[in-house]
Amino acid sequence: MAYAITQTCCNDASCVSVCPVNCIHPTPDEPEFGTTDMLYIDPRACIDCGACADACPVDAVYPVDRLRGPDTVFGDLNRDWFREHPNDHAWGRPTFPRSLPGELGALRIAVVGTGPSAGYTAQELLRSTSAEITMIDRLPVTGGLLRHGVAPDHQSTKRIAESFASVFHDPRLRMHLNVEIGTDLTHQELAAHHHAVVYAVGAAADRRLGIPGEDLPGSLPATAFVGWYNADPTVPADAVELSAERVVVVGNGNVAVDIARILLTDPDRLAATDIADHALAALRRGRVREVVLLARRGPEHAAWTGAEFLALRQLPGVELVVEDHPEVRAAIEAASGTPSASGEPSALEAPSAAGPGAGRGSRAALLAGLPLVRYDGAAQPGAGRRIVLRFFSAPVELSGDGRVEALTVERTAPVDGERVEATGEKDVLRAGLVVRSIGHRGVPVPGLPFDERGGTVAHRGGRVVDPATGQPLPGTYVVGWAKRGPSGGIGANRACARETVDALLDDAAARALPVPEAGRKDFARLVRRRRPDAVGLKELRAVDRAERERGAAEGRPRVKLATVSELLAAGRRR
Repeated sequence: MAYAITQTCCNDASCVSVCPVNCIHPTPDEPEFGTTDMLYIDPRACIDCGACADACPVDAVYPVDRLRGPDTVFGDLNRDWFREHPNDHAWGRPTFPRSLPGELGALRIAVVGTGPSAGYTAQELLRSTSAEITMIDRLPVTGGLLRHGVAPDHQSTKRIAESFASVFHDPRLRMHLNVEIGTDLTHQELAAHHHAVVYAVGAAADRRLGIPGEDLPGSLPATAFVGWYNADPTVPADAVELSAERVVVVGNGNVAVDIARILLTDPDRLAATDIADHALAALRRGRVREVVLLARRGPEHAAWTGAEFLALRQLPGVELVVEDHPEVRAAIEAASGTPSASGEPSALEAPSAAGPGAGRGSRAALLAGLPLVRYDGAAQPGAGRRIVLRFFSAPVELSGDGRVEALTVERTAPVDGERVEATGEKDVLRAGLVVRSIGHRGVPVPGLPFDERGGTVAHRGGRVVDPATGQPLPGTYVVGWAKRGPSGGIGANRACARETVDALLDDAAARALPVPEAGRKDFARLVRRRRPDAVGLKELRAVDRAERERGAAEGRPRVKLATVSELLAAGRRR
């Protein structure tokens, strides 16, 4: 029986490299890699060896005959992808690990950040060179978006962090946490102690709506909401108020889907995860019964991945409906080839020929079988819990007496395949919480050139460049969202890291890297002098141990420490 890849696929292609018959696609060498929602196994070519399942860092690969319940659809999705993307599974040109001339000696390389892009970068460097690595993070704990961005009910996705554990424990790697570049140390000081510096700092800012009332209490960026339920120590425990019955999430990407799902999932189910204690308590006493996902364009332009949306359709005890609209109805019928449901809920019918990543039309096809309903956002939510998908609606104003009480939206209409225009027709949604989830944006790194238009560190192929001259800054590199913008999931960082590391190694081979002015011990002394409460590997192990022990006592994977002071205190109890 063939294997199939399921919802939790991280796209890092660990499975591709171990498949003996090359039946997993798209591979990192194929154009679709990084743009599909997930990877797929061709059941006609799979030899049932299980190598892919053993290599998968997030347990996303299963034999088709072992798929149960909502996961059974993934057998069809894997098969159907190859109907639209036929492949002879021929091997491409072989690639070989990079190496450097021995006379160069051991490079000292700093990596700023400890999230997925940083982890893949350090992994590449440790595997292909004899480099000594210094990892730096502004928080006293590692993980980046793996710890503070992945939803708590996606525990299998978080397992990819285990693949980085060996990286962080490598004897050639030194860790300095609770240290911020630009505040505690400058880029120039970091560069003076290393042959090269790689910035893996992500995209920390949210895009704004630019409408009146956006700064009222009760209006939040998605990063704050996600950080709140993930125990990000930079987000206060009281940052989110859940006394309202309706929440509006502006946007319909995976983060918006995560927020809607967490708001309406039974707290007893979340109690078995690593969700922040304060968030779990707030959800237990909260009154939210309806979440509206608002989108300016139609369903064919939805930003969620197919796998995430299929999981949303199966959320226990939650009704998923679509606001009836002529353009929405037409898009669903055109994409699925079936008439849309209307009024009463209908049976779920996931389209077998429109798998995640099968094209923009598949986004609309995923709505087939969901009820289309008339929606009055000015009325109180009805009984039960539900998610309302509302398309062709643009936010224009937030209003309320001291905090958000309502969101005014304006209808839009399609102009062509991509654009919409305002129609002038407005209505009001009563809501006590509005979360904007319309994308992230990078923030400038002190000492580095910044591309304001793209919201990224200015670079060319991973080499940081001076925009005025177009020349690279010697020994300075960027990776991840800070390099390519907020696109691609966790696994996309692996290929991104490889490109940046290749550029760094090319420069090293060409002897274009600057020679450090001081050594590794000098840098450690500088860190201790500037930041006496910096955290190292021993302290990090103590934090991990403390959180796991707290979790074991409650039947949870871990109970996160949610403030910097708690993290530092746990580290000192090593």
